[in-house]
Amino acid sequence: MDLEQKLEILADAAKYDASCASSGAARKDSRGGKGVGSTGGAGICHSYAPDGRCISLLKLLLTNACLYDCHYCINRRSSNVRRARFTPEEVVRLTLDFYKRNFIEGLFLSSGIIRSADYTMELVIDVARKLREEHHFRGYIHLKTIPEASPGLIEMAGRYADRISINIELPTQQGLTKLAPEKNLARTQGAMGHIRRKIEERHAEKREPDAPKPPPFATGQSTQMLVGADDSTDAIILRRADVLYGDYRLRRVYYSGFSPIPEPSALLPIKPPPLVREHRLYQADWLLRFYGFQVEEIATEAAPNLDLDLDPKLAWALRNRALFPADVNKASREILLRVPGLGVRNVERILRARRYTRLRLTDLLRLRLPMKKVLPFIIAADHTPTRLGLDDDALRARFLPPPQQTELNFDAPPQPAAGDIDSVRSGEL
Repeated sequence: MDLEQKLEILADAAKYDASCASSGAARKDSRGGKGVGSTGGAGICHSYAPDGRCISLLKLLLTNACLYDCHYCINRRSSNVRRARFTPEEVVRLTLDFYKRNFIEGLFLSSGIIRSADYTMELVIDVARKLREEHHFRGYIHLKTIPEASPGLIEMAGRYADRISINIELPTQQGLTKLAPEKNLARTQGAMGHIRRKIEERHAEKREPDAPKPPPFATGQSTQMLVGADDSTDAIILRRADVLYGDYRLRRVYYSGFSPIPEPSALLPIKPPPLVREHRLYQADWLLRFYGFQVEEIATEAAPNLDLDLDPKLAWALRNRALFPADVNKASREILLRVPGLGVRNVERILRARRYTRLRLTDLLRLRLPMKKVLPFIIAADHTPTRLGLDDDALRARFLPPPQQTELNFDAPPQPAAGDIDSVRSGEL
């Protein structure tokens, strides 16, 4: 099999992994002015930037052969797919060739498990080592590590990578036992804990001026959870994410909607979850990380799954009408952050501006707020929301998306409104 055929197979096989994040790491130019792929510390991410730019990585599997038989994975041991395998030298050559042609700005490398976790991890590390040490590559490298690999190998991967990640896949051990019997939640979290300690050691040593320079290590770690492959509710998924952020200091948890695969296992659902469910989880994740919400506020015991029609911050506000309206000239930062349509940046602007004047609607308009969403929940110097109606049902109806065209498909899932997508991209929830 030639290199082009391998690339076609293994690039396509890598598309299911969403856990690739930007990095704040800066790779210094190597001695003597050598080095290719330097990003100047700007970082690379496998996504679209807020201004719409596509930031590209070469995203590959080293091989799609695998010893594991995870039911949701197209590359599982029992799957009837074409198999291919790169050598480390081939991945290095592809990375450098693609970079020099300005096709990519870095590498995201994962792999199926061959022979053993340690053997596979050694091959992945060899790619990064050759790029860094033999070719002086200073671009972005993200390595997918294997929790079953020895701590020493995971530590070595962190020395060459800007970011590393370990996919937790499912939020409960019960789900893993059913769909991924070779994987263990406690073992995965143990590996994440080891990575967290190495990152913190690196940062602590950097703050001591007389200490010897510590070896480099990845700036952070991320993970991915599947949505809709098992019966886990949104509350269960978000609780697991909250633990990962709090106990293991993950930079990002990615949510990937389950996609049906060829020749699926009988244990898998027939249909994928609505795409909007994945979108709502990202919005809820944002509330946990930046807005001071708790999981129990977003996904309640009575309603453990997120509202697909409304973003989770708006849904919370409608359930807690007694806390509103909030006076933009008097309310605390914590209360303002819970007003639908007010994001972190605009709350800070409001707090600064109200030191000098009483804010009116014209002042809020200058901030380009989504006024339809904001007005029912605030008081300004020249505005009270009583004229808008405070009945819960009537107010909810104001924010529901327009009816879907269902002439041919009565089961079509609801899609996020354009305003919802814009809000999560800009961070203005």
